[in-house]
Amino acid sequence: MKKRLLTAVAVLVTAFAANAQNYMVVNTEKIFKAIPAYVQALETLEKQTETYQKNIDDAYAQIEVLYQSYLEQKDRLPEVNRIAREDEIIKREQEVLKYEESVFGQEGELIKKRVELIKPIQDKVFGAINKYAQDNKYELVLDIASNPTILYYAPTADKTEEIIKLTK
Repeated sequence: MKKRLLTAVAVLVTAFAANAQNYMVVNTEKIFKAIPAYVQALETLEKQTETYQKNIDDAYAQIEVLYQSYLEQKDRLPEVNRIAREDEIIKREQEVLKYEESVFGQEGELIKKRVELIKPIQDKVFGAINKYAQDNKYELVLDIASNPTILYYAPTADKTEEIIKLTK
C-alpha cells in the first residue's frame, strides 16, 4: 500500500514539475542586432551623439581660451572690466551647461530621438516575444542578454531564432 502511494505521489510530483517548467529563453540583444533598422538607428544616434559632444567640447575650449586670456590680463584690468569679463565667462559656462542638459539630459534631444527611433522596434520585438510565448503556452520568458545570473539553460529552451523570424 505504501509503495503504491509513494509511486502515485512521485508520478504527481514529476507531472507537476514538468508542467511548471514551461519557460523559454531569448537573447534580445541578438534579436535587436538581427534587425537592420535597429542597427541603423544606433548608428544614427552614435553620429548625433558625436556631433553634440563635439559642439560642447568646442564651446568649452572657447571658454578656456577666454579664461586664459582673462587670467593673463586680470592684474591690468580695472575692476569694472574684470567683473564684466568674469560675468561673461560664467554666462558662457552656464549657456554650455544648459545646452548640454538640453541634449543629454533626461528630457534632452538625444533621449527624444532614441525614443523616436528605437521604441517602435522594441515594441515590435517585445510584441513578437509576447505573441510567441502566448501561442506556444509559455508562462515565463527569460532574457539571457540582460541576466548574467542565469548559469545554465537547455538549448531547446532558447527561442531567439524563432523570434528573429517573427520580427522579419
